[in-house]
Amino acid sequence: MLPLVLLLVAGVSGHYTAHDWATMPLSVQQGEYGAETCENATIYSYHIHVLFWGNNNTERIASAFKLRDDFIERFDLSSKICDFNAGDPRPGHEMCAFPPNDPHLPLHSGPFLTQQYSFFVPPSQMTEASSWILQRRGVHDVFLHPNSGCEHNDHLLWSAFSGHTWQIDDTAFTCDYPGCKP
Repeated sequence: MLPLVLLLVAGVSGHYTAHDWATMPLSVQQGEYGAETCENATIYSYHIHVLFWGNNNTERIASAFKLRDDFIERFDLSSKICDFNAGDPRPGHEMCAFPPNDPHLPLHSGPFLTQQYSFFVPPSQMTEASSWILQRRGVHDVFLHPNSGCEHNDHLLWSAFSGHTWQIDDTAFTCDYPGCKP
């Protein structure tokens, strides 16, 4: 299944080439070819977002949160809650689940224009975690992106959707240099 996931990412985003998430060329990421910029920023971690219709769509909400519960169980995240800003690339941090918003309430600030929840994933676990969620996403849309501190590139240039592509509000981004922590 790994080749399918890699081809999906390559085909959807147009930026990635087929590779294992955990073995990205660190020499390029760490600025071997000059000073690190947002064109060659180190990728410290990843996010997996599940996007879904909220508000009064109780069937979709229930299905989305069942997928979240299954992911948490599969990766033993029940006690691993992300307690830091979602924009922080957090080098070396373990996989964790960001607390979800109440999908029955209006959206809060952020780049997503629909309901969503997310997971923080270190590079060493991205292949396994993304493969798992992509194979089980059902009717929900999945958005994968790296975290380098360069939020524009992370979300708009180096990302991939599985399912429908949703618009991203890039005015929500406050970081645009390597390693930036909002």
